[in-house]
Amino acid sequence: MTNIRSIDLNLLSAFDALYDERSVTRAAERLSLTQPTVSGMLLRLRQMFSDQLFVRSSHGIVATPRAEAIAGPIKELLERAHLLVSATTFSPMKAEGTIKLMASDYIQHAVVAPLIGALRRHAPKLKVLVAPRQELGATERMARSEIDLYISSRDVSDPDLPSIPLYLDRFVCVARKRHPFNGRRLSLRELCKFDHLLVHPTGRSLWGPADEVLAASGHKRRVAVAVPTFHMLFELLAADDFVAFVPERVLRGRRIEVKKFETGLDIPPIEVVASWHPRVSDDARHVWLRQTLAAVAQQS
Repeated sequence: MTNIRSIDLNLLSAFDALYDERSVTRAAERLSLTQPTVSGMLLRLRQMFSDQLFVRSSHGIVATPRAEAIAGPIKELLERAHLLVSATTFSPMKAEGTIKLMASDYIQHAVVAPLIGALRRHAPKLKVLVAPRQELGATERMARSEIDLYISSRDVSDPDLPSIPLYLDRFVCVARKRHPFNGRRLSLRELCKFDHLLVHPTGRSLWGPADEVLAASGHKRRVAVAVPTFHMLFELLAADDFVAFVPERVLRGRRIEVKKFETGLDIPPIEVVASWHPRVSDDARHVWLRQTLAAVAQQS
């Protein structure tokens, strides 16, 4: 059995880099070490854990079951070790590094763009990576430190992760200014006469929140086109006599001129939250990031 006093944290950092990068070369670049040095550290790791840990493949290296089992605990141990030696305070103006966010197209427009503006003002040396929302895998990516915050609607967030509510948004019915309907209120019968647009990030459905409410009242609309982003939805909306239900915040700052219709549909609001992995709950930089995001969400 390995003596706990003989464990070198640098070896665990090397394991973490190898596990994330799945390449000795990329792990060496991440650690600012030479490839032979990392290969030597891998040899020592194999001796420490009595396991191959990583085996070569045509696409780099593949983790063994033993490596998969210890990857999470090692990453958490390294995070806690970092917290122990880091300053307890955080200075935004001096802070460097990269903030990694994940959000849908709508939330990128509604709150991520304003957040980036706040970061530019208060923490100008920080860089920002924004990843598109994925149907699966957000929790695992946060566990691997690939994502700092996942900003999403409550219904797609992981209920087992810590989170904070950011805002509620309501759906509004819109069309282009030149749409032939000139009234301010569409009855459900009139609403269902027109072709509708819908945003569905996965591109797998022509069904949205409005359809649930319409179906409950015995009505059905015709969704003619479903697109993955609101940018594309608004391009199509400007070009033809479509109707669309969109979150109200997505209209802010848009150059396209639209008119809104009252419909009487009681579509449940969108509850937007930010979630993160519990291992960073006490990290000073992460606490500051969450507080800044919450403030921006209330002002936007």
